[in-house]
Amino acid sequence: MSTSLVLTVMGTDRPGLVESLSRTLSDYGASWHESRMSRLAGKFAGILRVSVPSIYASPLEAALCAHHADGLNVIVEWGAERTDIRPVRIVSLELLGADRVGIVRAVTETLTLLGINVEDLETECLRAPMCGGTLFKASARLGLPDALDIEDLRHALEVLTDELMVDITPAEIAASRELGDVR
Repeated sequence: MSTSLVLTVMGTDRPGLVESLSRTLSDYGASWHESRMSRLAGKFAGILRVSVPSIYASPLEAALCAHHADGLNVIVEWGAERTDIRPVRIVSLELLGADRVGIVRAVTETLTLLGINVEDLETECLRAPMCGGTLFKASARLGLPDALDIEDLRHALEVLTDELMVDITPAEIAASRELGDVR
């Protein structure tokens, strides 16, 4: 039997951080399933999901936390069994607009009011090639309630501002959340 662990890692960026982490995981027979990692403001930050034989889960957690001495902070959360597994309509959201304070708040408030779950979110700020300003770009995977029409979502986001361009497309993604996999 195996145990799923979700790890959050952060430290000052330097070569070898991922290798050190992967070596520890391998030493305990853990399988690296999915991750998102990035360099942000000179820091290395990431989140990943692994599975490990259950008898090694606690020793692995201790070994991962020992990375703190090397400047890598690791937080370990034990995966929970989902009791609310249900089909979900998944859509992809691409959003591009003039950067401004509060744009993520406004968008996520709207999503929450519509009962939408954010499954995955990536954002970045870009230089606007024509006007020299800054653009805010977001790409997300959203879990929609069955009763919500995609056009209602599009309209709700478009009324946030005239400068916001929204593209929503149905994603070809499995509806099951078994093992935390919705890709």
